[in-house]
Amino acid sequence: MNTKIHAVTGAFGYSGKYIARRLLAQGQTVITLTNSAQRANEFGGKIAAYPYHFDDPAALTRALEGVSVLYNTYWVRFNHRLFTHADAVENTLILFRAARQAGVQRIVHVSITNPKLDSPLEYFAGKARLEQALMASGMSYAILRPTVIFGQEDILINNIAWGLRHLPVFGVFGDGQYRLQPIYVEDLATLAVQQGARQDNVILDAIGPETFSYKELTQAIAKTIQARTPILNTPPWFGFLAGQVIGALVGDVLITQDEIKGLMADLLYTASPPAGTTRLTDWMQQHADTLGKKYTSELARRKDRGTSYRSN
Repeated sequence: MNTKIHAVTGAFGYSGKYIARRLLAQGQTVITLTNSAQRANEFGGKIAAYPYHFDDPAALTRALEGVSVLYNTYWVRFNHRLFTHADAVENTLILFRAARQAGVQRIVHVSITNPKLDSPLEYFAGKARLEQALMASGMSYAILRPTVIFGQEDILINNIAWGLRHLPVFGVFGDGQYRLQPIYVEDLATLAVQQGARQDNVILDAIGPETFSYKELTQAIAKTIQARTPILNTPPWFGFLAGQVIGALVGDVLITQDEIKGLMADLLYTASPPAGTTRLTDWMQQHADTLGKKYTSELARRKDRGTSYRSN
């Protein structure tokens, strides 16, 4: 009998759900750390849920006792009055320390492409700080660096499609030639579980098989959903302002200045070989009828801790 315990952060959310699903399919014992223990989920009681307890590291350590591998997807996308990048960094450092004290043998950590300690962008600097802390922890680790993760619960690809379906024009920041390499969430989960079974320390760019410029990506989505909305190059400041207006209308944060800067600095591109095999263009064709029909709100997910993530 397999006696190992695997802990997945956010198993009732997005990427963590796919990792947990794959582990359960292998017959593994899985627990989750979550802020949403009451969220509706598909697992039917097969996964025990424990609060993060960042304010009580001893309780967090107890929750991780007996765990062999921790899969960490915990993060926040932007600063908000309810959460900040700085909080996410400090909380993750608490998680790493608790894991070490609990005797966790290996951590599979989801980071971002091109993290840098001296980055002016808090997202990338914070991710770099966490990578450094994990490498110095003494635990075995695999660091996965995705760019954009797509799937049925996705936000970015879905909301681009939503904009192309519902807005009179769609703006692309600057020349739109900065690049992205989206990876399918199932491929990321496969990679995470594979790395969880290893012991060697590794850092992998978790990118998909297709590379798009941002404008090419927008055009590909428009073609797939048969949207005829004009796609225009706009100054970044104007695109940000338009995003704020639309965000206010839908009650969400559509885009941040740092996200625009990260995109335009080509930080979501790497020259590494692809780690995933699923093509975004193929996946979009399969979901063309539903992609972008409804807006997906990041803030709504964070405020509503009971409803399962909607599939697009």
